[in-house]
Order: sequence, then C-alpha cells, then structure tokens
Amino acid sequence: MKAVQYLTVGRAPEVVEVPVPEPGPGQVLLKVTAAGLCHSDLAVMGWPEEQFPYPLPMTLGHEGVGTVAALGSGATGVAEGEEVAVYGPWGCGRCRRCAEGRENACPHAAGLGIMPPGLGSPGALAEYMVVDSPRHLVPLNGLDPVQAAPLTDAGLTPYHAIRACLPKLVPGSTAVVIGVGGLGHLAVQLLRALTPARVVALDVSKEKLELARGVGAHETLLSDGEAAARVRELTGGIGAEVVLDFVGAEATLAVAAASVAVAGEVTVVGIGGGTLAVGFGGGLPFEVSASAPYWGSRGELLDVVELARQGLVSAHVETFSIEDAPRAYERLHAGEINGRAVVLPQG
Repeated sequence: MKAVQYLTVGRAPEVVEVPVPEPGPGQVLLKVTAAGLCHSDLAVMGWPEEQFPYPLPMTLGHEGVGTVAALGSGATGVAEGEEVAVYGPWGCGRCRRCAEGRENACPHAAGLGIMPPGLGSPGALAEYMVVDSPRHLVPLNGLDPVQAAPLTDAGLTPYHAIRACLPKLVPGSTAVVIGVGGLGHLAVQLLRALTPARVVALDVSKEKLELARGVGAHETLLSDGEAAARVRELTGGIGAEVVLDFVGAEATLAVAAASVAVAGEVTVVGIGGGTLAVGFGGGLPFEVSASAPYWGSRGELLDVVELARQGLVSAHVETFSIEDAPRAYERLHAGEINGRAVVLPQG
C-alpha cells in the first residue's frame, strides 16, 4: 500500500510502498478514506535530530477517518464496513482520566510508550492503518469523511479549549480568535454555535479573514501592531473576556496579552514557540487565567461530530491525492491552504 512517511530528519516526507498492516489482538484495521494535514506535522518535521523523539520511518497523519476493514482477535464494539473517525490522543485506558474519556490527559501514556497515530505510531496518511483499540473509534453515522477528518483535531482541540471558557462567554462578552487557519476557522464556528459572545477574528492573511467572515465572525482585524488597540476599541476599553491564540508565536501572544480583559482567559493552542509571562506584574491584567490545552476527550469528539451532523460546524477543505501529499505539506508550510488540507488515500 501507499503511505506518506517521514524517513529522515530534515528531509521532506515521501510517498512509499509498505505492506498492509495486520491488526493484532484487540486492534482494528481501517481502510483510510480521509486524513487531515496539520501544522503540528510541520513542527515535528522541523525538530533537529538530537531532539527527535519518534522512531523513523514514521507514517504521518493524526487526523484520520476510515472504514473498518478487519478486526483483530478479541476486538469488539465495531463491525466490518462501519465508517469511523479515529480519536488520536491514546492513553493507558486504565487510569482515572482515561476512565473519564480524558485520554488526552493520561499521565502514563508517555512512560508506557503509547504514542498517537502520526505522532510516534503509524498514522492515517496511508491506504490502511491499525488503531490500537475500538474505544478510539467514533461512528460517523453518515457524516462525509472529508468533513469528518479535520474534526478529530482541528475541531476537537478548539472545542475542548472553548468548553473550558464557557463560564466567561456570557451575553455581551467578546471572544478573540487569533489565527484563522485549520483550527481557527472551526473555532469561530464553535464559538457561534456554543456561545452568545461577539467573535473577533485576527489574522495576517486577508483571504483567511474573508474565510472568518464567511463562517460567522462578527468582526475581523488584521493581526498587526494595532490589533490589540482595535480590540479594546470594539469592547469599550474593557478587552476580550477570552482570547484563543491558534498561532502561539511571540507576536501573537503579545497581542493576546494586550487584548484580554481583567479576569479574562488567554488560551494558547498554537505551537509557534512563543511564551506568555504569567504572574503579578508579568504584563497580564489582574486575575487573568492562562491555559495550554491539548487535544480533547473522547466524549468531546462525539460532541464535535454531532455538531457537524447538525450542520453547525463545517470544515473548509482542500483535497489532495496521496501522491500529492508532500506538495500539500509544502503549500501548508507556505501558508497557501485556506482552511484544512485533506488527503484521500483511496484516490
């Protein structure tokens, strides 16, 4: 089968031929129908060799959906032919957090060598993939696989972040979304679906700001040196109750810190390498909370899929064949993807 693999640190990913994997005991083999590409893939491929934590070669892709092709011995709960989405942050399955469905917060996964698909384990950018347990599969129930694939991260991660901020997003409040890319354009829609807040979207790209307006942002602003002042003007000098930074660079975190209101929330989702000073006199207004969410729970993925089925959330996608996946990564790196890039491994 064809797979998109990262073979050598510092080199571009390649399409290679590898054997179709066989599911072991308790595992599930999926025929992959769609797989999303993420900036975190680019971040991983940008790590130097001395810091690279995963075994190579590694099949990429941590956003995947597919059809159940075969079950390993003892695997139950899904049937061959069922269309499912893959929940990516795999945990030990036994601790309290995993029992609650919060495998994204499992404290034992790293020590046990459990790694997400595409981030240590073989991922979804292949014609077939093995999922370690049926509990990591969510039924699509008729949802378009191309729409579903981005939901497993680009939808789940902002949903998880926004849910934590819901007490602050009351009528009359303002939420700022910095970076309207794969995650940010879904965050705008989730904020509109879940809250009465005014949504202000910031980006350096006019095309992405147009996308933000198209998916429901009340206001759009260029993310420049004047952005924070404009946010304060829009809010009567108060600032935004919630700022969600989907870039996470020094410049965007500075905008976030200057835009947030007293007792507000700054949520850093992007992995742009910036830092945010927290503490008395650190530059944030009084009583501001800061968080760095990671993916989301299994129950939250069920929520996101249901929101998509109801038509409240829809990913803006550009599709590629598996042969064109390396080019898609190049375009993603160049900022040329508006929304989410989705690879169709079956053609």
